[in-house]
Amino acid sequence: MELIRGHYNIPENQRGCVATIGNFDGVHLGHQAVIRQLLEKSKQLQLPSVAMVFEPQPMEFFSRSTPADMEPRIAPPRISRFREKLRLLEAQNIDKVLCLRFDQNLSQLNGLDFIQHILVDGLNVKHMIVGDDFRFGHKRSGDFELMRSEGQKHGFGITPTDTFLLDGERVSSTRIRAALANADFALAETLLGRPFTISGKICHGQQLGRTLGVPTANIGMAGLRPTLEGVYIVKLQHQGRWLPGVANIGNRPTVAGKHPLLEVHLFDFNETLYGDFVTVQFQQKIRDEEKFDSLPELKAAMESDLVIGRQYFAENAEL
Repeated sequence: MELIRGHYNIPENQRGCVATIGNFDGVHLGHQAVIRQLLEKSKQLQLPSVAMVFEPQPMEFFSRSTPADMEPRIAPPRISRFREKLRLLEAQNIDKVLCLRFDQNLSQLNGLDFIQHILVDGLNVKHMIVGDDFRFGHKRSGDFELMRSEGQKHGFGITPTDTFLLDGERVSSTRIRAALANADFALAETLLGRPFTISGKICHGQQLGRTLGVPTANIGMAGLRPTLEGVYIVKLQHQGRWLPGVANIGNRPTVAGKHPLLEVHLFDFNETLYGDFVTVQFQQKIRDEEKFDSLPELKAAMESDLVIGRQYFAENAEL
């Protein structure tokens, strides 16, 4: 799969494509249904398939640029970070991902200009796969009908996506976030089509866990709001093996943490993981993140979490 960062980097010899647009947060079953339509049309027209995404996601951009005299807008937490999203899209056999930087200039582009500059002049798109409720451009001025009429003018077709239902309800990123907020990992897995995980490189932390006798492997959240917050029983995948442990994800209020961090303590594990890429799978929630009055209180809570985690794996040896 080829990653193209910005429409200015689209190759000049772009001979056309079949494209779709979206956040694709989580690349869940609904997204996968859209991608199947994309790949079918791509095969039919013998053109490359392109998924267009934005970074940051539009609501993240607008939440950071809210005027001082307006109520702050809060972006929803991410189900999958950018690198994870790319890995998941690649697994769906998409040919190319076009990542557009969502900034002030792009946010001001109206629907007609978006079609002209990005879809026609940039991608030379020959067919679009989008939802019939799809909105785009400045102040969401563009819609499905505008894209269809402009497609007739510029020579590209458009196919509306089918709503993907599960148990009579639409599968959506919002529904998955709600399941994760309730620590319903079984429902999240059903909607995603796979267990919920967070992946990333192990980075250096404050070494506080080691000081307290509970060393952790840390994954930074790149300043993004994580979908989960609290203490969880987890498994960590490293070099093909799954290792049991307990994780805290959040801002670490006891030590005045400023940015979200995923900290994983692995049972009976003494290897160095710095710089390694790992995947953390969440099994069960233990408790919410808390602010303790002292480090001894924090240490006591962590030791209690470890007892609960060990008991869980003792009772679920098959995991």
